Amino acid sequence: MSQRGEMDLQLAELGAPARETRREAACLLPDADEDILEKLERRLGRLHARQRIGIEDDHEARMLGRGLGFFHPRKWRRSPTIIRGALKLTGLYRRARKNAERIQIRHQDILLPQLPPAFDGFTLLQISDLHVDLNEGAMQRLIELLPGSAYDLCVLTGDYRGKTFGLIDATIAGMARVCSHLVAPIYGVLGNHDSIRMVPALEQMGIRVLLNEAETLERGGRRIHLVGIDDAHYYRLDSIEKAVSRLPDDEFSILLSHTPRSIAKRRMPILICCLADIPTAARSACQARSQSR
Repeated sequence: MSQRGEMDLQLAELGAPARETRREAACLLPDADEDILEKLERRLGRLHARQRIGIEDDHEARMLGRGLGFFHPRKWRRSPTIIRGALKLTGLYRRARKNAERIQIRHQDILLPQLPPAFDGFTLLQISDLHVDLNEGAMQRLIELLPGSAYDLCVLTGDYRGKTFGLIDATIAGMARVCSHLVAPIYGVLGNHDSIRMVPALEQMGIRVLLNEAETLERGGRRIHLVGIDDAHYYRLDSIEKAVSRLPDDEFSILLSHTPRSIAKRRMPILICCLADIPTAARSACQARSQSR
């Protein structure tokens, strides 16, 4: 994930050149047409929807950097071309790609005494930081591993896009390819690399994106709650309070977030988030029994 300090954008800081670049940047992303914007506003509230899109557009303008020289850090430090060239010169490029393609699914048991007995053995497949448009080989390896995984629920914890700005077409196509090999139900949250404009397409392919929202899961007459928040790292439009506002305080909840920072805001039985900015997959079995059993 990128550092907040480099991306802490305020509308008041934008000068005339940046505002012009912002208008050009909007042409690079699919327009948030009235239908999509209306749906987002109705679902999230006008402030959340418009603020998220506004921050995205301002960030896009900054990263395009009109008026900045070639050697300005915003232009070259994040440049994939420069990084790729440097790795090739040092002979590390091929090794780096092979390492990125060595995806493994890690298996772990999570002991949760508060978990309702009906959910004992409930298994989640977590996939995070796919950056699907960066490495086709890594995605192919993941697709090969998925059929061998048995799980009750799949959760995606953000960063589907490679860059933090730009076109989303390749990201949507890559996510559709991966999702065609996943078993429903599938839930997800957005990361700091993701545009809220992705949400309609992601949900059309079967991913229920949680944006400061919660879903109830029922099993054997008992229930738990799955809570998901918007990115708390860069956009900072997360609201756990809003997400859990209609949930009973005494029932078990799982929090999905792109960043572990969320755990400091509210204690919850279990937080599922990304721990590295690389494609990761984990298969976790929730167990209701205590450690001593």
